[in-house]
Amino acid sequence: MATTSIAPARIDWSALADLALAGDLLSRAQAHAVLSAPDTELLDQLAAAYRVRRHHWGNRVRLHFLLNAQSGLCPEDCHYCSQSKISTAEIEKYPFMAQEKILAAAERAHTLKAGTFCMVISGRSPSDRVFGDVLEAVRQVKARYPMKICACLGLLDEAQTQQLAAAGVDRVNHNLNTSEDRYGDICTTHTFSDRLATIEAVQSAGMTTCSGGIFGLGETHDDIIDMALSLRQLGVTSVPLNFLIPIPGTPFAGRQELNPRQCLRILCLYRLLLPAQEIRIAGGREVQLRQLQPLGLYAANSIFVGDYLTTPGQAAQTDYAMIRDAGFVLEGPEGGEIELPTAEGEG
Repeated sequence: MATTSIAPARIDWSALADLALAGDLLSRAQAHAVLSAPDTELLDQLAAAYRVRRHHWGNRVRLHFLLNAQSGLCPEDCHYCSQSKISTAEIEKYPFMAQEKILAAAERAHTLKAGTFCMVISGRSPSDRVFGDVLEAVRQVKARYPMKICACLGLLDEAQTQQLAAAGVDRVNHNLNTSEDRYGDICTTHTFSDRLATIEAVQSAGMTTCSGGIFGLGETHDDIIDMALSLRQLGVTSVPLNFLIPIPGTPFAGRQELNPRQCLRILCLYRLLLPAQEIRIAGGREVQLRQLQPLGLYAANSIFVGDYLTTPGQAAQTDYAMIRDAGFVLEGPEGGEIELPTAEGEG
């Protein structure tokens, strides 16, 4: 006797948006459904995510500018990172930049209409000398440009976070990167708990927190969901979502697990689980989303403009055109709409 296959029940994606808008948490089964949905459901998923995004963020897109202020020579063994001690990637390595170079980068960030200037250093945590230089750079940038400052400095204690707040840092980035269960598979020189302690120290100092992760590291759907739930529990303000760039010379070189549709499903899930947070499509969007980058803005409300830590981004003019052509507007540092440049440095 022939058997009759029964198609799985279709998910009402709009109902999931209703849950998110009400502040309710999706069930694990519903979260799994978002990640495992067929491609034929993708546009409906994006429409649901966009309802939530529009409610909290309208049609605005925030721009962040990333400066790698100290590159390479890191004693940590994060397997995805070209700056780690186990990486043989051919990257530029240099100590903390001179103040004039940092100010020049801040001027470019301001010219490109970035609302946030993100200053990053490699390493486990800053030395006393480097930390003092960071504080001085923050004060100088703040005195010259009307941008928010986000610092990514590795592991920090409460005393350090209090000094950063006093110097004018608005936000500190410290990514969870993956789930707690998965963390030991991507890094052994520090723990998930170490990262939690830094985020809690930032919050205790009164600064907002920026924390997200990176996908394409061999994580399961449960890992993707668990990281989102950890970020929700922590109450982080900004969530950068990176998609692996498999850099030659790193342990994850050659790894290719993602496709653009799966990346979009991840963005949709994070919007539904973190409805009011700033969600940023961060490193790897050009590599992994490719021609579908504009669709990511229907779930996310922020991107980096310019380059990443050790890999190039697409031209700022291309980002401006993408935002404009998709019908979005640019958000300024204070939240209002500002004019989109027609070319780099214009407007």
